[in-house]
Amino acid sequence: MSELSVNHLLGIKYLNENDMNLIFETADHFKEVINRSIKKVPSLRDITIANLFFENSTRTRLSFELAEKRLSADVINFSAASSSVKKGETLIDTVNNILSMKVDMVVMRHPNPGAGVFLSKNVKASIVNAGDGAHEHPTQALLDTYSIREKFGDVAGKNVVIVGDILHSRVALSNIFALKLLGANVKVCGPKTLIPKFIESLGVQVETNLRTALQWCDVANMLRVQNERMAINYFPSTREYTQQFGVNKMLLDSLDKEIVIMHPGPINRGVEITSDVADSKQSIILDQVENGVAIRMAVIYLLASKIK
Repeated sequence: MSELSVNHLLGIKYLNENDMNLIFETADHFKEVINRSIKKVPSLRDITIANLFFENSTRTRLSFELAEKRLSADVINFSAASSSVKKGETLIDTVNNILSMKVDMVVMRHPNPGAGVFLSKNVKASIVNAGDGAHEHPTQALLDTYSIREKFGDVAGKNVVIVGDILHSRVALSNIFALKLLGANVKVCGPKTLIPKFIESLGVQVETNLRTALQWCDVANMLRVQNERMAINYFPSTREYTQQFGVNKMLLDSLDKEIVIMHPGPINRGVEITSDVADSKQSIILDQVENGVAIRMAVIYLLASKIK
């Protein structure tokens, strides 16, 4: 059996092309499983997984939990808001206490970049990064690139534009790594204040005109503005942002080709995309959600097979 080159999923930058393809092939199998009448497989009956969320999450947490239960793993859910972290307990102590309950794998979302890497060096468990600050969100990038592969048959050579708040987005960074690894052409588009200075060093072009970007691309991945990560104003008003970088049906219909619209969620309807775009036949947003469960099943299954 092929196996991953890594023992943890800390970020896309630690994966190679073979890892990506193995995850996708495994997800193909699990996608078939979750569309059966009996959606569970007994693959991980002897594995215990702890979901540690130190930051709010709805879709990612539910998607991981569903993936784990579909694989018949035992699941522990941990929410930092109602835990001893509030009493000053350190991250390592928190995790070691959980691991002493014989947990094999930890899925963690944390506000600090690098928290997963730090943990992987200090505790004996397989770590899956479910988002660390504005750094990486590897399973989101895997499900996004998997959805593009499903739609077009291949990711190589496709033109993908990531639109919106690139500066604060872990989804953007992980997507750039994943898309470049699989041979896609990538541009970013958004207000200059929300585009990081280093972005071109990742082999990505910057386009500040939305219409030009959409005319160029096969796929537009629309990101929300992450107001919760902003200490200052990066643009004058939401209304002005929407006028310059929001996609509505009229703009989509005015292009001389049909492009695919993606969004990692949660959607701020009427800001980055209007409802008639989000719900249109060009949108694969709900496919992304379905693929998220299959991808997370694949990641957990492949990492669990390496636990000795």
